[in-house]
Formats: sequence, structure tokens, C-alpha cells
Amino acid sequence: MRARVPELTRRRQEGRCGKDGDVVTGTESDRDYIQSLERGFAVLLAFDAERPVMTLAELAAATRLSRPAVRRILLTLQRLGYVDGGGGRWRLTPRVLSIGQHYTASHALIEIAQPHLLHLAEQTNESASLAALDGTEVVYIARVPVRRIMSINVAIGTRVPVHATSMGRALLAWAPRPEIERVIDNGLRAHTARTVTDPAEFRAALRTVRDQGWSLVVEELEEGLLSVSAPIRDRSGAVVAALASSTSSGRADSERLRTEVVPLLLRTAERISADLGNRAVARTGVQGRDGFF
Repeated sequence: MRARVPELTRRRQEGRCGKDGDVVTGTESDRDYIQSLERGFAVLLAFDAERPVMTLAELAAATRLSRPAVRRILLTLQRLGYVDGGGGRWRLTPRVLSIGQHYTASHALIEIAQPHLLHLAEQTNESASLAALDGTEVVYIARVPVRRIMSINVAIGTRVPVHATSMGRALLAWAPRPEIERVIDNGLRAHTARTVTDPAEFRAALRTVRDQGWSLVVEELEEGLLSVSAPIRDRSGAVVAALASSTSSGRADSERLRTEVVPLLLRTAERISADLGNRAVARTGVQGRDGFF
């Protein structure tokens, strides 16, 4: 998986940075942008499940940075304790986990949602997850796994594409139009034969989610994987996360999810939203459905 360096790549394409990513010319906002910090994150994000250990040359290729630049970044990260480079092969250290732990510790949503996730998993005997939107991806921020149902190891911090997941659609259905168009412009890549890849069909799917208040995705991310999701709203009514229940086609079909799991999912989402201070849900038990459509 290639490191996520969209801003750096864009600046290179526009001819506004040097070979190591330094700004050459630009606006006031360019002068406030710290290229070295972006490059440091690019190196950290280059490590993934497929390539947990890499050489300097491999990191330079993955980040599209020069070897001298990558070397300086690695030595800095090593001094800070975030990477180890024994034998010329670089890997992340456990200290990297502290970055995510600080987010978890400072995010009240996760603490509030955890007992509700446990209860939903017990009620359905299926995995329950909480996820947030990050650009064109969905990030797992809390999870109660019942059994492994995906080929990838889903853990806190795992990223999946917005367009092919029920969580992504539950998050995106109420998003501003520019956010939706950004996902579409990024490409609706097919992950299985059932993935929705047509922009018009995808927009229609989002309208359905908004109208019914929940999303169902059947084998669009991975064959055999089914999931349903509902939005979580904060005090202002904004959608801040998605609650999901996932299963495999060998255990359930879409009809069972609709009739048995969705009612439990919606009640749980409403309780989490109410605990976050969403008065409309606390008062009526019905989540708001205003959207861009």
C-alpha cells in the first residue's frame, strides 16, 4: 500500500516544490505549511500490514521522496523512538501506538459508545464497530469482535474505502455535497463484482440511506461480507460516526439483517446519540434525516 501523500503529490504536480517537497513559490497558506512534517508522516504511513519492514530504498520509492530526505526523517524518528533501523531494515516501534491512544483517550465518543457496542454484540452475536470518516476512507475507532469474518485483520485504526462499506455510506449520506463529490472523483473502485462503481447509482444509494436512516451493503467490499450501519449524531445533530453490525453470508442473509439486526442497530445508535447530547433523539427516539438531497 502506497503512503498517503496527496498534498505533497499535488504540489509536485503543480511545480510548487523541490525534489524533497520544499515549497518553491506559493501563497500565504503555502508559507504556513510545514513540508518536513508532512514528509515525516508520509514515511510513518508507508509502513503497513503488507510491508511492516522496509529498506531505505523501498521507503524512498513508496513515499516518492529522495533517499537523503528519507534518511534524515528516519534518523529523526529513530531518535524520537518511533522507528528502529537495525541492520538497515526499518520498522515501526510500539511507541507509534501512543499517537492513536492519545486520540482514544481524548475522544469522549469512544468511551460513551463502548458499553453500547458490547450490548449490541451480545444481542446480535455479531461483531459491532464504530467508525469515523477521514477523507475518502473510513477508520475503525472502536470495535467488539465476535468472530473474524474478513480476510483482513480489522483492528482499531484499520481503514476501508467509504464507497464500498455500509459505514461509509452511513457517514456520507448526510455529508455536504463537496465531500460526496470528492469520494466520487477519487474513483469508485470495484472490490468485488457487486461493488457500486457508477456515480449515479452511488448517489442513489446514498439517497436511500438518508431516506431510511440506515445502510446495508452486501458483498461490495469483500465476498461473503454483509454489514448494516446507522449514523451517530452529536449535540448539534451532525453525523460524527457510524455504528455497524457485520456478519458473513454463511451466517445470515440481507433479509435477516433487515428484520432482526437493523431494529437493534437503530436503537443502539439512538442511545449513543442521546448520550452525546442529541436532544432530538433523546426526546423522540428518531434520528434527523436532513441531508444534501
